[in-house]
Amino acid sequence: MTSQTHFCHVFLLSFLTLQFCQLFSTEAEAGAKLYIVYLGERKHENPDHVTASHHDMLTSLLGSKEEAVSSIVYSYKHGFSGFAAMLTEAQAEELAESPDVISVRPSRNYELQTTRSWDFLGLNYMHPTGLLKKSNYGDGIIIGMVDTGIWPESRSFNDDGYSPVPSRWRGVCQVGVAFGANNCSRKVIGARYYTAGIDDSNLRIDYLSPRDYNGHGTFTASVAAGSLVRGASFHGLAAGDARGGAPRARLAVYKAVWGSGSGSGAGNTATVLAAIDDAIHDGVDILSLSLVVLEEDSFGSLHAVAKGITVVYAAGNLGPIPQLLFNTAPWVITVAASTIDRSFPTTIILGNNQSLVGQSIFYNSTSESKNKYMPLVLGGSCSPESLNGTDISGSIVLCLAYSLEPGFPTALSTVQNAGGKGLIVAQFTINVLEFTKQCIGIICVLVDFDIGYQIEKYITTERSPQVAVELTHNAIGKEVLSPKVAWFSSRGPAIPFPGVLKPDVAAPGVSILAAKRDGYTFGSGTSAACPHVSGVVALLKSLHPDWSHAAIKSALVTTASITNGYGMPIQAEGNPRKIADPFDFGGGQIDPDRAADPGLVYDIDPKEYYKFFNCTTGQFDICAEVLQPVYYLNLPSISIPDLKTTTAVWRTVTNVGEEVDAVYKASFESPPGVQMVVEPPTLVFDATAKVRSFKVTFTATHKVQGDYMFGSLTWLDGGAHAVRMPIAVRVVIRDFYADVA
Repeated sequence: MTSQTHFCHVFLLSFLTLQFCQLFSTEAEAGAKLYIVYLGERKHENPDHVTASHHDMLTSLLGSKEEAVSSIVYSYKHGFSGFAAMLTEAQAEELAESPDVISVRPSRNYELQTTRSWDFLGLNYMHPTGLLKKSNYGDGIIIGMVDTGIWPESRSFNDDGYSPVPSRWRGVCQVGVAFGANNCSRKVIGARYYTAGIDDSNLRIDYLSPRDYNGHGTFTASVAAGSLVRGASFHGLAAGDARGGAPRARLAVYKAVWGSGSGSGAGNTATVLAAIDDAIHDGVDILSLSLVVLEEDSFGSLHAVAKGITVVYAAGNLGPIPQLLFNTAPWVITVAASTIDRSFPTTIILGNNQSLVGQSIFYNSTSESKNKYMPLVLGGSCSPESLNGTDISGSIVLCLAYSLEPGFPTALSTVQNAGGKGLIVAQFTINVLEFTKQCIGIICVLVDFDIGYQIEKYITTERSPQVAVELTHNAIGKEVLSPKVAWFSSRGPAIPFPGVLKPDVAAPGVSILAAKRDGYTFGSGTSAACPHVSGVVALLKSLHPDWSHAAIKSALVTTASITNGYGMPIQAEGNPRKIADPFDFGGGQIDPDRAADPGLVYDIDPKEYYKFFNCTTGQFDICAEVLQPVYYLNLPSISIPDLKTTTAVWRTVTNVGEEVDAVYKASFESPPGVQMVVEPPTLVFDATAKVRSFKVTFTATHKVQGDYMFGSLTWLDGGAHAVRMPIAVRVVIRDFYADVA
């Protein structure tokens, strides 16, 4: 294969980087592209025989065995059957006509998407109770991280005190540049990397090995399963004991994304599917993917779930605009991002001695700027146009960012270029503190519009306004109202599967401290939230090894919290801020200890998912003869996007509580404009009846082309268990109706 192919790269979505799709050219022959050929379930147990069948199929197409072998980039032979190959458009079309082929698609782009967060979730390492203690910190569970690799020397991956690698592990430690066999350990038990289809420009700046150049993979791995590290901090901020959610779990690393150290990275469908296929073979228990996968390529995760692997994805960072949610397949756990009870107050002292408080990560002041008064200038939006002609050299500038997108990056660049010594940015949210890490040698503080107004009023009424800024300090605990759904967290409803309520849950994803190379840094994004759930899943799997993927997902969703520490409804950041609904955070904020004992679970045989998997050509074993509404799946939520008159939905629950004899009664809140009936209203369980089914009937009370409304159904046993199912219903008149008003 020569070095020219067209494909759209995969970019890490995380840490609030700009998202874009590049088209590179690396062609094997004129017009050849990298295609993914999906064949469904394996027809042979021996992986070598599966690969041989792929060669035979391409030999028939291309005319020779040599061309077939050189054309194939990856043979998917463990979890499912398929391959990635260099093909022309005509060859791809011809191959798609084969009765043995389910789909042929171009390799597409994906996007990548802690000293306090685990304590905030109730998993205190120093005083372990509940889930953390009962699960032995996740010992014995293997988490597969599909990401940018790992920095094995980080203290977060120290394997002191670990038992030998589990005997069931079938993976490898793939060596390469700056990564030898000794870089794997009893903590990082395996590592692989995948380069096919990655542009040379990204490979050249990276390590051709599992070593993490970008930093994203190291960060997410340490959040999920990092070992205990005493005294971690970012330049003294957020100081404390850093660790992952399952600190005794093992890590398997699959480097499928490459390049840039700025938070973005490049990969493709082929590399990620190869990673998932190998992970199925290697024996991982969990797959954690802080990246975006296109829905038509989600069959890899479907086969992983069918093999008993729990798959966790980030929801994306395109909030707060609705309907820009990623990774919405019903068989995966999709995670939104929320705040924790920690803030970084930074005191601003005006020339009239008035003290105001913003937020920042301001740690690097020099003796020249520390607590020193400087001229204060009003800079408007701080765009080049608004500052045109204004002398701001040596001054701190007040910038007013009125747009929905946070205006800090543009303001910083403009003020620095004009010789400013600092900037105070007023905007609609201040939970984007990672931006201020870019402020080297310049003072940066974020404030809300109320504080911004007070500073502006001072500037306009003083002849020579001045300001001093103190160094940032930490504030934790109940004085910080949390959690809140982060402004950037992608929101539902899900476009590809509107009958699936997404996201599933929310987890900490704002200003999370985690490993980067030999130190620690802050990161925000659903990429930071995803491994929080992966860590909790590891604890649940350790405690309940007999639970299915669906049972674990159900436990997380139905026990999640919709209120904050003061019992008030959780809010969702946006413009304006509002009370969070299921399209913001699914079931709510994860509650690990409650998830360990959910009472009832909504279980699903993985074969049921196949009924809702849309195959492009022909009928195969995994395809449904008649495509059913996806809300018929036994999910722990209900989303009906097309209620015209009356719709009935059945659900089945299994009693997993300690009390074999249990009685649960229904308590529900109907979505406005919808009548809701639950039959039967009481479920009785005993030793012979551990599984019960019920019907929920929804009837539209108005004939209207409406919007989604929300409700819930909670099963209560009169004791500790409250099994809450979020519900979303849209009443419609027409099937397809664009609401663009």
